[in-house]
Amino acid sequence: MTPLEALVALNSLPKIGPVRVRRLLESFGNPAAILGAPKDRLMRVDGIGEETAGILHAWQDHADPAAEIQEASQRGIAIVTQDDEGYPTPLRDAYDPPLLLYVWGKIEARDRHAIGVVGSRRTTTYGTQATKKLSYQLAQSGFTIISGLARGIDTAAHEAAIAANGRTIAVIGSGLGKLYPPENLGLAEKIASGFGAVVSEFPLGTAPDKQTFPMRNRIVAAWCRALLVVECPAWSGSLITANLASEYGKPIFAVPGPIDKPTSAGCNQLIRDGATLVADASHILDDLGDLPFARKASAVEPQAEIPELPEEEAAVFAVLSSDESPVDRIIERCGLPAHVVTATLMKLEMRRLVRALPGFRFARR
Repeated sequence: MTPLEALVALNSLPKIGPVRVRRLLESFGNPAAILGAPKDRLMRVDGIGEETAGILHAWQDHADPAAEIQEASQRGIAIVTQDDEGYPTPLRDAYDPPLLLYVWGKIEARDRHAIGVVGSRRTTTYGTQATKKLSYQLAQSGFTIISGLARGIDTAAHEAAIAANGRTIAVIGSGLGKLYPPENLGLAEKIASGFGAVVSEFPLGTAPDKQTFPMRNRIVAAWCRALLVVECPAWSGSLITANLASEYGKPIFAVPGPIDKPTSAGCNQLIRDGATLVADASHILDDLGDLPFARKASAVEPQAEIPELPEEEAAVFAVLSSDESPVDRIIERCGLPAHVVTATLMKLEMRRLVRALPGFRFARR
């Protein structure tokens, strides 16, 4: 058995997490030796009781590592272990780093400069627009946007990073063979096609449940250099991610919201507790500093003559005037999907052809 097969087997076993495997490796030296050890020897390791020892001893009843590796290869998915160069450096310092990662796409060295963007699955227009604006600006500045591919804020963050032609990492709470939510498969394919990677620590066939999402959140918290919470209620799982990131010593940023809206209660509480208030990406960039490979947005004023624009940008720009228009009306007028319009408006804003106004209204400059 190869070391990779042994690690894949250990990663597939129930009730055997990274911390227990680390203790077993300290005792046995290599993963294959763990799987071949007798029950009484396994039980001498701290934290390994009779039930756990029984699962380890009968590992073949739970895992088929050769088949798992073959299926991953057929799907174009890499399996990266902690000993591999491609394993994310920030995760190595975590208390319970994943034994291995299933990677669809490519993780690059620059992805260590990641900013986590999290928030509610049920978003308002305010939350979606704020996420797209900030994530676009951060991605254009060279930071990788890392989030969880969930509905709502996560989706908006990934889409904005792609719109900025930047990098984004989606850490999911299921196996890559059971991608969740299923309606984000197209977004996942886009990410994996050259904009970053979709990552999971779970075996390919793992379905999402209440345990897998907190486990996913700890990866986001450990990987990112800083965490931005955009919109969430007081009971949101995003606050768990923020607490984890804070324990890792990561700076926490939060977007304020209306004091009478439950959807912003979590962010407002984070700010009260010491998170940095964010209204523009510069508030984060000023704290974290420039990256050596950052792509600077042009500060040149547009020429009097409007440049030739790509089709979608031209369609959105055509329905705008010098009078401010709400984003809903812009979407209605140009007939494009909402996510396309919001991403396009950000592009036009960065070109300095459009100005954003309070209340998610836009006008030609």
